[in-house]
Amino acid sequence: MSRAHLALAALLLALLALPLALDRYVLSVMILILYFAYVGQAWNVMMGLCGQLSLGHALFVGLGAYTAAALYQHFGVNPWLGMLAAVAVCVAVGSFMGWLAFRFGIGGTYFALLTIAFAEFTRIGFENFAWVGGTGGFFLKVTQAGHLDLVNLRGGPLLFYYLALALAVLAFGVSAGLLRGRPGYYFRAIRDNEEAARAAGVDVLRYKLYALQISAAMTALAGVFFAFYYNALFPEQIFHISRSIEIILAPIIGGIGTLFGPVLGAAVLTALSEGINQLLSMSGHEIPGVKQILYGIALGLAIMFMPGGIWPVIARRLGLHRRDGDGGGHDEG
Repeated sequence: MSRAHLALAALLLALLALPLALDRYVLSVMILILYFAYVGQAWNVMMGLCGQLSLGHALFVGLGAYTAAALYQHFGVNPWLGMLAAVAVCVAVGSFMGWLAFRFGIGGTYFALLTIAFAEFTRIGFENFAWVGGTGGFFLKVTQAGHLDLVNLRGGPLLFYYLALALAVLAFGVSAGLLRGRPGYYFRAIRDNEEAARAAGVDVLRYKLYALQISAAMTALAGVFFAFYYNALFPEQIFHISRSIEIILAPIIGGIGTLFGPVLGAAVLTALSEGINQLLSMSGHEIPGVKQILYGIALGLAIMFMPGGIWPVIARRLGLHRRDGDGGGHDEG
C-alpha cells in the first residue's frame, strides 16, 4: 500500500471517530465541509474532467431537494426511494439541457449562460408552484430531538454527519474510478482538445452528455441531503446563482480536476466563513455580504498565487504529485 493510500485510510478513520470529540456546533461545521466537498466533487466531474463549465448547478440541487421532499411530504415516500426519483428527474433535465447545447454546438461561455438560464427559469417556476409552497417555502415535518429514524432521514446532527461522510466517500470513489477508467480518458481528451478527440474517434456528444448526467445525478443526492437536513426549501435560496457559485468555489480553490481539491477547498472556505462569522458575533457587529467578500478575496488570492489550486501545490511538496498522462498536466490526487 502506497503512502497516499495509507494517508487516505488514516483520514477516513479519523473522520469516522471525529464526532466523539466534537460539540454540536463544530459537528455542524463538519457537515457543511463534507456537503460542499461532495457537491464540489460532483461539479468537478463535469468541469474538471470534461471541461464543461456549469454556472447553474444549483438547478440540480433544487430539483433533487424538491422532488424527494414533495414525495415524502405529500405521499409518504421515504427519502431513499425519493433519491431515485430525484436522480431520474435531474438526469432527465440534464440530458435535455445537454442535448440542446451539445447537439447544436453551444459550448464555453454560452453553455455556462445556458445553465444559468435553466436555473433561473426553474427558480421562477417554483416560486409560482403552490403545490410545493411557492415563495412561502416548503417545510418538512421535524421530529422530536433525539429521535432517530434512518429510513425517513429523521434525526440529529450525528446522523447527517455520517450521511455527509458517506456521500463524500462515494463522490471520491466515483471520481477516482472515472479518472482512472476509460471514460476519464475520453473526458480529458474532450476537455483538452475537443476537435482532436473527435478526430481520434471519441464520440464527443455522447461523452459530454455522460459527464453531465453523472454530475447531475450526484448533485441530485446533495439536494435530497439538503432538504432533509434543513427541512425548509425556498426557491430564491436553493436555485439562486449564489448557491451555484458556492458549489464551484471549493474545487476552483482546492484544485479543479483533482480528487482532493474539492475536499481541501471546502475545508478552507467553510473554516474561513465560520471563523469570520464567529469573530463578528463576538464583536457584536454585522457586515452585510461579508461571506461573499471573503469568498471573493480567497478566489482572487488563489488565482494570483496558486492558479492550479491549493492541492497541487501541497501534493508536490509532499511528493504525491503525479501527472495524469493525458498531456493536460492535471494532478490525479
